[in-house]
Amino acid sequence: MKNLYAFIAILSGVAITQTTHAQLPNLGMDVDLSDTALVITDPQNDFLSPDGVTWGVVGKNVTENNTVEHIGQLFASAKARGMLVAISPHYYYPHDHVWEHEGTLETLMHKIGMFDREGPLVTDGVEGSGADWLEHYKPYIEDESTLVTSPHKVYGPESNDLVLQLRKRGISKVILGGMSANLCTESHMRELMEQGFQVAVVPDATGAAIVDEFDGFKAAYINYRMIANTIWSTEEALEKIRTATGEPKVTPFRPETKSPARKKR
Repeated sequence: MKNLYAFIAILSGVAITQTTHAQLPNLGMDVDLSDTALVITDPQNDFLSPDGVTWGVVGKNVTENNTVEHIGQLFASAKARGMLVAISPHYYYPHDHVWEHEGTLETLMHKIGMFDREGPLVTDGVEGSGADWLEHYKPYIEDESTLVTSPHKVYGPESNDLVLQLRKRGISKVILGGMSANLCTESHMRELMEQGFQVAVVPDATGAAIVDEFDGFKAAYINYRMIANTIWSTEEALEKIRTATGEPKVTPFRPETKSPARKKR
């Protein structure tokens, strides 16, 4: 009997060792222009401009990742191939500032006036504000074929129409980037996975706050790798888009030949 226990212990030890050293599978994701969309969260001044209200805490990581340029490259490549581009923005209106309870960073965002607008039907004052798109993204976002959803209100797309819009367009796969890495981008990844989409995250097309001992990007990167179907560098994502098969979802264009921009947001 002792020998049996010893044998079981040895087997258990081997099993534990094998599990501990197991490699996370990298499932990859095929990219087809007919069923894949580029989704970018919060490509707005308050996150990505040195004049934005969060630059003091996100600027270092955004600069290190070259996030601004990488998001721009993804936009340009997706648009050139006719891939559907979807934007999930973040706006706060006056009625959002009377919430009776908030999470930690919600409280901070409201306090510093992040993404503030005068109202859902008011566009005055948006141009050039923290809620506005980063200027050199506008040719891509304000094209009439870009899908701009209603705003998400906390972090994930549960409070907007992103999932509905993607489903209605026959989208089942998402290439995901944007801001910020461990908040809105990660929350979008989680919900899209829960909703049955395949998701490839592009970590160096994201960025996060790094405050004291809290590294938001590192936390997000671990979860991207453990939850999403795959993670790609921007270079890898660009190659996937460049070589994508299938029929374009929208008419391909380049910024200098873009279709008319939206007049209002």
